[in-house]
Amino acid sequence: MNDVLFNIGYGHFLVLAALLFLIGMAGVMIRRNALIILMSVELMLNAANMTLITFSRMWGGMGALSAHTFALIVIGVAAAEASVGLAIVVAVFRGRRNVDVDRLTTLRH
Repeated sequence: MNDVLFNIGYGHFLVLAALLFLIGMAGVMIRRNALIILMSVELMLNAANMTLITFSRMWGGMGALSAHTFALIVIGVAAAEASVGLAIVVAVFRGRRNVDVDRLTTLRH
């Protein structure tokens, strides 16, 4: 039992990333609150980063540096997405007093 807890391998990180991605995907599919959807998208991006870094550590070589660089770019894009998304949600809430995505039909047509 102690062997499983103290010898953490690449498979553990990949399973954790898959669980994070599934939780994020379930949040996007099930929930209708725009803030929860944004947080779920952030979870999915972090799971993708974890997978990218895990494979980079597994295979090593010169690709490791480019994978880490790509992960940093994804983190920057996620931060920009969060700030722009939050600004849109705040603007919609001020106008509609609601952030339920099922009720927001103005941009549909």
